[in-house]
Amino acid sequence: MDEADFDEWYAAAAPRLVGQLTAMLGSFAEAQDCVQEAFVRAWLHRSELDVDRSPEAWVRRTAWRIGVSRWRATAAAMRAYSRRGVDPVAALAPSEDRAALVAALRTINADQRRTIVLHHLCDLSVDEVARETGAPTGTVKARLARGREALARVLGPDAGAADDDTHGKAHHV
Repeated sequence: MDEADFDEWYAAAAPRLVGQLTAMLGSFAEAQDCVQEAFVRAWLHRSELDVDRSPEAWVRRTAWRIGVSRWRATAAAMRAYSRRGVDPVAALAPSEDRAALVAALRTINADQRRTIVLHHLCDLSVDEVARETGAPTGTVKARLARGREALARVLGPDAGAADDDTHGKAHHV
């Protein structure tokens, strides 16, 4: 199967396979991920795929196996938490603070959000953020200051009080 044939086949088969895997796995998002990964594997073997030999069945089987493998890994993680006396749902759930932060980050502009995340969550210095984003250091400092102000308005006045150092490492939420 050449690239053009693969692209045409993918466009026709992917939505159908996602629907089928959603029914099998019970999750649309999980089905999308599994089908996409299966198509990546099919792409790597596209020269060996034969349209007459049902490549769609191969992708469906592969996507199902990927889904089962993910389910097993999740189940194993949950058993490990349980063995240690930890509630697996609570251990895997985001904290209220993190959920509030993510919601607040959605309210600021994309440049400020990226800068805040790189500096405070990825622990990059201002200079490192500048290099990664291609922005001048002064612009990074301004984005941090404006982003913090915007987040403080959303999260409350005490939200960023502990970290006023734009040159140091960040505090994690």
